[in-house]
Amino acid sequence: MITAMVLAGGNGTRVGADCPKQFVKVLGKPVLVYTIEIFQNHPEVDVVEVVCHKDWIDSLQEMIRKYHLTKVKWVVAGGENFQKSVLNGLERLKKEINLEDYVLIHYGASPFTSDKIVTDVIRVTKEKGSAVTSTPCYQLMGSNDIDGTSRSWVDRDQYIQIASPYGFQFSYLCDIYERAEQKGLIETTDPHTTSLMYALGDTVYQAYGDQTNIKITTKEDLKLFEGYTLLKQK
Repeated sequence: MITAMVLAGGNGTRVGADCPKQFVKVLGKPVLVYTIEIFQNHPEVDVVEVVCHKDWIDSLQEMIRKYHLTKVKWVVAGGENFQKSVLNGLERLKKEINLEDYVLIHYGASPFTSDKIVTDVIRVTKEKGSAVTSTPCYQLMGSNDIDGTSRSWVDRDQYIQIASPYGFQFSYLCDIYERAEQKGLIETTDPHTTSLMYALGDTVYQAYGDQTNIKITTKEDLKLFEGYTLLKQK
């Protein structure tokens, strides 16, 4: 079985809206609905778990009914940060799915993701036990030095851009967080599951990614998604 864990527990204040960015409406529909629909419509994904900001759970339940998001089986309250939200989601899934099943972790404010990306993350996860969508760095890269200067060139071919979804066999995902808690990494590591993997010395396996697969962070990103959605409707 494949479960998509959609993380919608953050406040997302940088978009300048009066609600978390995942609940901002684009063309009359909340961003989070677009994101859940990626998995609702993907034939390989069986169920969806949404880890939601506790103050917005009632709104989410209304959205699930209104937009017929029938794959959403579990709604869990988010934690105080990214890692705590994932842990909350894991604790619920431990009661519901098997260790040999697969889990995709995805950001609620990442509605650009395509079927092609999800499909390849699933493929690599089944082959390797885990996968992340990864995109080459196409733009010139330089160092970010003091006083708004850049003094050295960085070889972009040596780096990738990582985005969600992240795919895991569930047993391995649980193992990552168990080891991270034992080593005290939960509170000190950058808020991504892949950051924990790097901190633990694990290997990150790459799946297909492209430049459209961004997470909404700013007001400009919302405008980009509005245009992207209109283009897809033509």
